[in-house]
Amino acid sequence: MSKVCQITGKSVITGNNVSHSKRRTKRKFNPNLFVKKFYIPEEDAWITLKVSAAGIRNIDKKGISACLKDAREKGFIA
Repeated sequence: MSKVCQITGKSVITGNNVSHSKRRTKRKFNPNLFVKKFYIPEEDAWITLKVSAAGIRNIDKKGISACLKDAREKGFIA
């Protein structure tokens, strides 16, 4: 499974580990993802999403329907 949030589109980014001697080696920064079920009252259905912590806060703030609409417009959900 890919490590991409279905609401915000956050994905893995790369950077460097920097040691005490300042030697740099490549590393990955993974998003803080959760597999979570949400209830959609308009459709009377449950949906399972892979969502980051920031995505969960967006859903709490705007509501699941508005977030799903935005994610479909941006292409994060097919």
